[in-house]
Amino acid sequence: MNQPRKFWMRWRVRAGYPIAAAFWLLAAPSLRSIVVGAIIAAFGLFVRGFASGYLRKDRELAVNGPYACTRNPLYLGSAFIAAGFVLAGRSWWAGALVVAYFATFYYAVMRNEEEDLRARFGAAYDAYAARVPFFIPHLTGTKEVEHPSGMNAPVFSLQQFRRNREYRVLIGTIAGLAIMWLRIWIRAKFGY
Repeated sequence: MNQPRKFWMRWRVRAGYPIAAAFWLLAAPSLRSIVVGAIIAAFGLFVRGFASGYLRKDRELAVNGPYACTRNPLYLGSAFIAAGFVLAGRSWWAGALVVAYFATFYYAVMRNEEEDLRARFGAAYDAYAARVPFFIPHLTGTKEVEHPSGMNAPVFSLQQFRRNREYRVLIGTIAGLAIMWLRIWIRAKFGY
């Protein structure tokens, strides 16, 4: 992996912790904003969960299910989760921080992963990328497509969902929303 790619991969998580702390300090959530944010985040969890049931990491190119609509359904789901937290936080400054973080790091990470897929799957990936958008999904023509391997295209698998450990995102989202509720309590109790 080249130096710029190492940077984005290494700092995506490391930068996330201080961003999360600053977001929490700047947030001014209400019970209503948390409920609205949780609904948006739940949609993101659904998108991620659905996508992870099709993803066989490092083994084959995922082209069906949500991967027929966007090449990055996991990150699309993450964007909805982030949007849920932005709404839950009810603060322009906190929201801007999250949006800047997501736009900076996740765009670079998606491009890096695209290079890896292109190197691994070659022409099959190029053909797939030519007909499926990078991030913003298209909702037409989402029927199952021929799998590049020539075998039957994989279908959603709950076992694959578990293997990809997508449940960890659910746990993290619930914990994050609970911390937002804690922010309400601290504001009410201590005025900050």
